[in-house]
Amino acid sequence: MPKLAITGKGGVGKTTLAGLLSRLYAAEGHKVIAVDADPDANLASSLGFPEEIVAKIAPIADMKDLVEERTGAKPGTMGAMFKLNPRVDDIPDRFCARHSGVALLQMGTVKTGGGGCVCPENVLLKQLVRHLLVQREEYIILDMEAGIEHLGRGTAQSVDAMLVVVEPGRRSLQTAEAVHRLAADIGLHRIYVVGSKVHDESERDFILENVRGLPVLGFLSYSPLVIEADLRGISAYDHDPQAIAEARQVRDRLEELLAADRVGVS
Repeated sequence: MPKLAITGKGGVGKTTLAGLLSRLYAAEGHKVIAVDADPDANLASSLGFPEEIVAKIAPIADMKDLVEERTGAKPGTMGAMFKLNPRVDDIPDRFCARHSGVALLQMGTVKTGGGGCVCPENVLLKQLVRHLLVQREEYIILDMEAGIEHLGRGTAQSVDAMLVVVEPGRRSLQTAEAVHRLAADIGLHRIYVVGSKVHDESERDFILENVRGLPVLGFLSYSPLVIEADLRGISAYDHDPQAIAEARQVRDRLEELLAADRVGVS
């Protein structure tokens, strides 16, 4: 059961890909937990969650009573004693929102001391991500910001692959290179690229020629239907058959490479 982390520069379409893959796996009968670990949380919309459900979703980092109960310290506390391995195994079943076969867990943003602070909220979130990747049996789709903040050295080995979404542009590709370096530093070496918002073959070729050796799984075409879905707050999965087909090609290529990697290791 794949555990995937999806990242990329803001606005490139990584959340669209996370939503498409989550819905695709769920439609095939798999149990899926989609994790929104991006501070600009909008994975619920990409998954097609109705507004009445979205309005009730509480980010884990904002659950002050839960953070204090599990860590022994109030949120925002720095320099105080608190548990570094809080219990998190019951959190997914208690706090996931569910729609169209996908369970959604929204992590929220650590507002005190930056995302890398050693504070109760951050410790709880990182322990929760580790639990999801190491111990859960579901398919895990982790929609991250442009980095690896939620992945520690001991957690990275449990990620089957990191997908870096890029669009045709130098800054997007520079972000992919930076993520590649950071991921390698913590032992995550299965890094793949997905091109997004491509208009034609020349833009596909631009990405293929400039990803500096990273395997490209496939492409998501520029699509007015995906833009319309975003404006309407619905999932591209429910609005654009071509996007589904392209996401399925990405998924199939990923599984081919992962299978080949497992054979090579064995």
